[in-house]
Amino acid sequence: MIEIVIDRRFRGPDESGNGGYTCGLVARAVNGPAAVTLRLPPPLDVPLRVDDGRVRHGAALVAEFAPAEVDLDAPAAPSWEAAVTAQRPDLDSPFPHCFVCGHARSDDGLHIHAGPVAGTSLVAAPWIPGDDTVGEEFVWAALDCPGAYATGAMGRGVVVLGRLAARVERVPRAGERCVVVGWPLGAEGRKHEAGTALYSGDELVGVARAVWIEPR
Repeated sequence: MIEIVIDRRFRGPDESGNGGYTCGLVARAVNGPAAVTLRLPPPLDVPLRVDDGRVRHGAALVAEFAPAEVDLDAPAAPSWEAAVTAQRPDLDSPFPHCFVCGHARSDDGLHIHAGPVAGTSLVAAPWIPGDDTVGEEFVWAALDCPGAYATGAMGRGVVVLGRLAARVERVPRAGERCVVVGWPLGAEGRKHEAGTALYSGDELVGVARAVWIEPR
C-alpha cells in the first residue's frame, strides 16, 4: 500500500483534485499504461490509500485503477503556431481556478486553454512545462481538460471526468514546446468519449482516451 496526497494547488473544482493530475498520481502504482476510474471527487490535502486497484479515503472509494491498452489513432499534430492561434481561455468555466484549464489561475497553473482548430474537428493548445511541472502526472494532467472541450458538449462545465486511460511515451523536459490536441470519439446518452494526445513537434509523447459524463 502507498499513500498519496493531492495538494490544493492541483485542484480542478475549488474543493477537489483535477481529474487528470489525480489519475496520473494514481497511475504511478501501475507499471505502464493505465486506466483510472473516478468514483468520487478526489479530496484535497488528505492522505489517500492506494492498494489493490483501489484508492480510498477512509471507507470511501475514491477511484479504481488497472493496467490498460491505450491504442488510438491520434491525428497529426497541429503546428505550434496553429495551437497558439486555436487556444481560447474559457471565461465562462465554472472551474476558473482549475490547475489545467483555469483562466483565473496565477502562473502556478498549466494554462492549457484548448480551442477549435480552424477547418478541423480538433481542439488544440500550446503547453511549455515548467521546472515544477515535469513528471508523468503532469502529462496526464495535460491530457485531461482538452478532452472535455473536444466532446462537443457546450462548455467545460457540462461534463466531468469519469475515466481516463493514458499511455506516456516519455516526459517532456522543462521549457520544451508541446502541443495538446483533442478530438471526439462519440457519445451515448450522458457519456461522451474523447481522445487527447501530447506532441513535441511531430513526436507523440502521450495519448489518452477519456469518458466524460454529463451530470444529471
